[in-house]
Amino acid sequence: MSTWKGKTRGGAFGYLFFIYLIRYLGINTAYTFLSLIILYFIPFAPKATANIWFYARHILNYSRTRAIRMLLCNYYRLGQILIDKVAIGSGLVDKYHFQFEHYPEFLNVLNSDQGVIMIGAHVGNWEIGAPFFDEYGKKINIVMYDAEHQKIKKMLEESSATKDYKVIPVNEDNLTHVFQITEALQKKEYVCFQGDRYLNKEKLLTCSFLGKQASFPIGPFLLASRMNVPVVFYFAMREKKRTYRFHFVLAEKVIRSKEKKAEQALLEQYVNALEEIVKQYPEQWFNYYSFWKAPKNNKQAEKQSSN
Repeated sequence: MSTWKGKTRGGAFGYLFFIYLIRYLGINTAYTFLSLIILYFIPFAPKATANIWFYARHILNYSRTRAIRMLLCNYYRLGQILIDKVAIGSGLVDKYHFQFEHYPEFLNVLNSDQGVIMIGAHVGNWEIGAPFFDEYGKKINIVMYDAEHQKIKKMLEESSATKDYKVIPVNEDNLTHVFQITEALQKKEYVCFQGDRYLNKEKLLTCSFLGKQASFPIGPFLLASRMNVPVVFYFAMREKKRTYRFHFVLAEKVIRSKEKKAEQALLEQYVNALEEIVKQYPEQWFNYYSFWKAPKNNKQAEKQSSN
């Protein structure tokens, strides 16, 4: 089973191209040009295309025709979200609309005078929420792999955009990030993880997700289950008319038992919340690698991926 490599697809030139397109020709022009770009990705990103095809055909059980529409819509939505991220980072916040689910309860957690762990996923546009937490945004620490951190940092510097959050880079060679996470929580700040990608195959939890077994990183759930702070599952999903809807789900406190470890119990809560989101917004699933465990028969797996 292939895994994510720690880097988000897309070169610096592509980011800068859309930055200047938005700046000088507007957001709608960028969306229009995007329609041409997605036709490139289907044949020239074969692994990503194969994995989204598998997702549409064998996880969502779509027909071939519907799966083709899904593939086009998925790539287009990803491009829209990247454009929105750049546009908002460049100061065009007033061009968008924002709605919140369970926001008062979420603010009560943020105001509870202790650190908070937030766990998101590579669905929707989770990073876009930081600027809208006002003074809370300055206390947000986003944990991301160092390769992604360096790429985003370079893009922001070249576009003169600013970010309203701090980054805790993860390097597999040391545990510096663990100490930074602990320090941030002790300072009553907020630490944000992505719960659906991993690099280390030896540190995984498994759980049924959308009907098939899938692997998740143990780190976010192990830390969250042991830090004795509130845990919130957070998703920011794109809707029509440049609208983003923020979903907040407060996790129940988990306790280790003979039947189940605390981190596994927390993962199952997370997966339940993530399933609800993916069912509502299936085209906004952006994991372009073999996410679900392949069948034991390798020939069967290869056949399914090509169908």
